[in-house]
Amino acid sequence: MPPRIRIIAILICIFLVAYVFELVRRKHLSEEYSMGWLVTGTLMLILSISEDLLVWVSDLVGATLFTSTLFFSGLVFLMVICLHFSIRISALTNQVRKLTQNMAILDYEKKYLESVVENRPLEENVSRMEKL
Repeated sequence: MPPRIRIIAILICIFLVAYVFELVRRKHLSEEYSMGWLVTGTLMLILSISEDLLVWVSDLVGATLFTSTLFFSGLVFLMVICLHFSIRISALTNQVRKLTQNMAILDYEKKYLESVVENRPLEENVSRMEKL
């Protein structure tokens, strides 16, 4: 790999890892999501520093250029992140749907009990509430 590209790749990887640490420190990124970014940044940094490892990985994936291997690694990481977030969004959508349904049921029951309380004398309401 040409020295200029190697230096740029190393600087980008160092910046990525440092920025992720800063985001976690400021509580803008949770530790759960930071691990993937840190692992990827570190692996990309190792590939950028170690030319022998980069040659081996390039031969393994069949890439002719070493920079293609780095871009391929980044692309695979982004695909994994997109899949992970799709799974999380699906789970959160189901939770929101269930919570909304439960809130609607509770709201209906509250309105029903308020209407029952408003239409009956207090002694009847207390006994009726105890039955519920």
